[in-house]
Amino acid sequence: MSKKLIIVESPTKARTISRFLGKKYSVESSMGHIRDLPASQLGIDVDNDFEPHYVISRKVQPQVKKLRELAKKADTIILATDEDREGEAIAWHLTYALKLHEEKNAEKHVERIVFHEITKHAIEEALEHPRSINTHLVNAQQARRILDRIVGYKLSPFLWKKIAKGLSAGRVQSVAVRLIVEREKEISEFKPEEYWTITAHFAGKQPFTARLYKANGVIVPQRGITTKKESDVILKNLEQAAYTITSIEKKASMRNPRPPFTTSTLQQAASSRFGFSAKQTMRLAQQLYEGIVIDAKGAVGLITYMRTDSLNLSEEALSHAKTFLTESFGEKYALPEPRRFKTKSKGAQEAHEAIHPTDITRTPESIKDKLEPRQYKLYELIWQRFLATQMPPALFDATTIDINADDYTFRATGSVLIFDGFLAVYPMKTEDTLLPVLKEHDVLSLEKLASEQHFTEPPPRYSEASLIKALEQNGIGRPSTYAPTISTIQDRGYVERNEAKRLQPTEMGGMVNNVLVEHFPNIVDIAFTADMENKLDDVAEGNTEWVALIRDFYLPFAKRLEEKYESVEKKTMDEETDELCEKCAKPMIIKHGRFGRFMACSGFPDCRNTKQLPQHTLGITCPVCKKGDIIPRRTKSKRMFYGCSEYPACDFASWDKPTPQNCSVCGSLMVEKGKKIICSDKECRTRD
Repeated sequence: MSKKLIIVESPTKARTISRFLGKKYSVESSMGHIRDLPASQLGIDVDNDFEPHYVISRKVQPQVKKLRELAKKADTIILATDEDREGEAIAWHLTYALKLHEEKNAEKHVERIVFHEITKHAIEEALEHPRSINTHLVNAQQARRILDRIVGYKLSPFLWKKIAKGLSAGRVQSVAVRLIVEREKEISEFKPEEYWTITAHFAGKQPFTARLYKANGVIVPQRGITTKKESDVILKNLEQAAYTITSIEKKASMRNPRPPFTTSTLQQAASSRFGFSAKQTMRLAQQLYEGIVIDAKGAVGLITYMRTDSLNLSEEALSHAKTFLTESFGEKYALPEPRRFKTKSKGAQEAHEAIHPTDITRTPESIKDKLEPRQYKLYELIWQRFLATQMPPALFDATTIDINADDYTFRATGSVLIFDGFLAVYPMKTEDTLLPVLKEHDVLSLEKLASEQHFTEPPPRYSEASLIKALEQNGIGRPSTYAPTISTIQDRGYVERNEAKRLQPTEMGGMVNNVLVEHFPNIVDIAFTADMENKLDDVAEGNTEWVALIRDFYLPFAKRLEEKYESVEKKTMDEETDELCEKCAKPMIIKHGRFGRFMACSGFPDCRNTKQLPQHTLGITCPVCKKGDIIPRRTKSKRMFYGCSEYPACDFASWDKPTPQNCSVCGSLMVEKGKKIICSDKECRTRD
């Protein structure tokens, strides 16, 4: 019997697949990327058609050795990595890492299979339809990797020399930072504008309100009344007015379900509903995709592939959804014909399906005890969203009442849900606004007129969800890049999340952005970056040659970089202080290092005195040494934690924010854990 070796990326995926196949198959994982550009050098021969020099990292060398041994014993090697460009590139790298391209292995069969879900049917179907590696997809991924390496490797040293050591630039990350910096500028420059609204409150068995809609037959814009004086004039004019209904319009309205999830819309929905970060959402989705043990048979993939910008749904998925809806909800909740959605993203051809459950009959409630709480939340969200796409719209009765008062018209609107449709499974905020039963020419009893002052508000800072939406709308990045980009700009200290979980630039992020905008505008230009994504899509489709794409970018970039090294003066972020150095009496200044701000002597290099900035204290005495105060600190990766001001003499540390109170049971420090306050002693864990 011939031996067949299947290689996937992760051990979890390997375990799930192996249970579907017989003994003639051996399933192993590559443990992720198996070859990459070297970390310590550019790794690209810019004078030889940008030939990349790939290396096998020390971390995966033992796994490569194991795979080579298994490949020697196999007659057929099946590369079953993910279906996107990244997965295609891993498959291609495997052929070289395992030396399958060499003549001595010419007798071995090397096959490539892809699937959208990890189920027995999908795996068997894929094995029946193997193909060769798609070099166009490989070239697109390789071009992206080389572009990103050139920008990062060439531009970062420029920032070190001109601003500060330890800084970095990235082709997509720098555009994301620019969006956040420019939003912050909009907010800081925003000037609130005053406006007033006027509301009539009517008495009766069922009181209701109406807003001023027209003055002298002209619609009053939302911010049309700009001063209290204008508002007072209108109120005075209405003092003796009679309020008569001039028209009542009733019509049916509907709300259609949203499309099924893509990567970006899933990240946005999970952020809005649950507060999940993009990184967290993708980690949970990966777990659901790769397989969860739900019965004695073992693990099974619960959702389809989660890195996609396609809205396509398979005929099989649509058919199963209709059957499930008919049997579980009744015929009126199932569509006569499937609802299909058109994919707008140009680069979505390689990702064939939107995200949906692999088995719609596997309801969230039926497997709730098999999932971790956050896995359950995300699975339920995906299950609900997909099922809703194949349900009728929600129907409303909408009523509009116009009320005449001399030269003014007030308008009241109301709506009532008459058929929930898709809202039966995908809850959305809907509130019935009931109006009393009235008829035209009725004269109403005014209870009071009210005017209210308002001010326009600046645009909100980006949340992770809204930043992902902005990146997608502007054509920046692809499904696989959104979460890493948002993590990177925070890890680098260019952006931070405030207490409201909104993203705002740090001082360092603003300065780096300003330098790049001024001297390398293309690198942070939204249209330029989006156009590069389109060109990478062209490479993936075989319409553009990748070397030419890199060359067209590199030559002007390298020339400009050389010019700027000579002409740009070093910028300093040093801040003056009133404090004097205790060693030489020269003024101390605040400098910016890789891990944040610190104080240093202005007499450097003659005096090398440095010290930490005075720390903001929580006003809580350290529970370990009883001398220091607890202060917020950051790790090298910028993660916040709480430590003692006496460090290194005292090594107290806590990821959770301490509170002033002590545990009523054991006396230990109480800490904030999400929205709860619990005891820091793991043996106690008393809750407040």
